[in-house]
Amino acid sequence: MPTNIKVEIVTPEKTVVSEEAQIVMSPGILGEFGVLCSHTPFLTTLKTGTVRYIDANGKERIVFISSGFAEALPDRVTILAESAERRRDIDVKRAKAALERAEKRLSGKEESDIDFTRAKAALDRALHRIKIASSVT
Repeated sequence: MPTNIKVEIVTPEKTVVSEEAQIVMSPGILGEFGVLCSHTPFLTTLKTGTVRYIDANGKERIVFISSGFAEALPDRVTILAESAERRRDIDVKRAKAALERAEKRLSGKEESDIDFTRAKAALDRALHRIKIASSVT
């Protein structure tokens, strides 16, 4: 009986992850969830955050995602994300610049017609990227 599941993390541009995993943990809109082999099927909305999985060799892998959907099946987890980056691919300098821009917009010192929802989302993405890139496993 198989003990691993296939994990796929896909964006509109590319496939970021496609490999075997022992467990996949993801940021669901109602909280983090984990999926093991033979899991009951479900579909859920995801929020911006960290997807963590243990690969077939027992090594923890970390991927940033910016919202999307996840489908869990008994033998696979498919994550369709707006954007996704493996920890090693995160550009910290770019994330810090995005954080500064978002903070400036939210301070109200810039233009008066700020889209606060968009600025908060940019702030959230930047903070998650920086946190993931600076974490050590």
